[in-house]
Amino acid sequence: MGYSEATKRFLLAAKHAEINALKRLLANCQVVNSISVFIHQLQKERGTSNIFLASRCERFTKQRTEQILQSVLAEDFLRSQFKTQYLIGHDTADNMRLLNSISIALQGMDNLPVLRHKIDSLAISPLNSSQAYCRLVAGLLNVVFEAADVASDPAITRILVAMFNFMQGKEYTGQERAWGAIGFAETHFNQELCERLEQLQVAQRNCFQIFLEFASQSDKQLWLELETSTPMKSIEQMRNMIRKLVDGSPISAEISEVWYEVATQRINQMHVMEESIAETLVNLANKRVKQASAELCHHNKRLKMFANLTESDDSSFSMLFDSAMPGLRGAENLSELDLDASNKLNVSHSFYDLLRDQSKHIKKMADELNDVKRALTEQKTIDRARLLMMEQLKLSEAEAYRLLQKRAMDNNIRIAEMADLIVKATSSNQSAIYKAKLQQMSM
Repeated sequence: MGYSEATKRFLLAAKHAEINALKRLLANCQVVNSISVFIHQLQKERGTSNIFLASRCERFTKQRTEQILQSVLAEDFLRSQFKTQYLIGHDTADNMRLLNSISIALQGMDNLPVLRHKIDSLAISPLNSSQAYCRLVAGLLNVVFEAADVASDPAITRILVAMFNFMQGKEYTGQERAWGAIGFAETHFNQELCERLEQLQVAQRNCFQIFLEFASQSDKQLWLELETSTPMKSIEQMRNMIRKLVDGSPISAEISEVWYEVATQRINQMHVMEESIAETLVNLANKRVKQASAELCHHNKRLKMFANLTESDDSSFSMLFDSAMPGLRGAENLSELDLDASNKLNVSHSFYDLLRDQSKHIKKMADELNDVKRALTEQKTIDRARLLMMEQLKLSEAEAYRLLQKRAMDNNIRIAEMADLIVKATSSNQSAIYKAKLQQMSM
């Protein structure tokens, strides 16, 4: 007997499951696209609000009002996406962390009117206003991270990882714009503010380095062009100007608008690139759904063909006699029927051949997915180690990352491996001992 009706149904059920997973992934990609649009509007709103607050309502009143309208439009569309994709007739059983991250982000969005009212009435400082916007953006970026973490297709996951790091780098760029706007609007900089700006520049470089690791060749080329563009050159000139103002020398408040405009030009360029990545992401997800659906049709056609063939008494074409399947330990090298070499004509039309093809396809996807997901896991570990070092050594984020890099180089291991050692040691019973070692690391 070649196969039972139940075996055939499970074969098709596996392909249906793949299609459903890809459809859920497509929904996630569409949501990520909407998140990138909303974050971009929030970043602009944060910048205009900073200048509005720092200048005591004297600057950017009109720009801020107009920007809030754009933010509300993007927010409304994202809310509709959340509802459509996750609350109306969709299977969300495997999206627990993703759904939780969405609920946290939504709670922040629910309270945006409160933040805006505080800004309108000058009842909040530029610093606290920036913090509030940054927390919401961080919550939204966490949704993107979770969307990448639950992704089931390696090619799509690779783009999601690249996009997450690009969006994170762009957010650090937006934070640099916000802090710079505060300094210029308040007519002076100090050492603390200058150090904060330097740390944000380091964070940007780290994110874009990971982005380039997973980006396509075309996106890498676009990034190189962006890095040598006029806005980037202007940003570098203004960064140098800020470094020279570290002693608190006074500067005209009007320059805040110049800084904001130059920084915005660069961020807008980045957003164009962000839109291109998002479009590629959604197009690929659509393509994969269509490919999997076509494969399902092909499966059905072959099964109909098998049904019309005269059944052979030869039961060799089965997992019972497949040397590629795990069997008796120690007997792997003994002579056994090679299904690929024998009776190729029959194998090409066999039901088991169809089963093996699908199994190889699933295994190949799983292996590739593990390789891409390893980057997400390592990023989580690096972030965890950096937070531990910041907490225990009282370091800034940039200082912790630089120390982590140095220790990895000193031990001739990858930074992710060094981070893993730190996390494991601090979570074990030797936490106190390792804390002392961490203290020595900083010396």
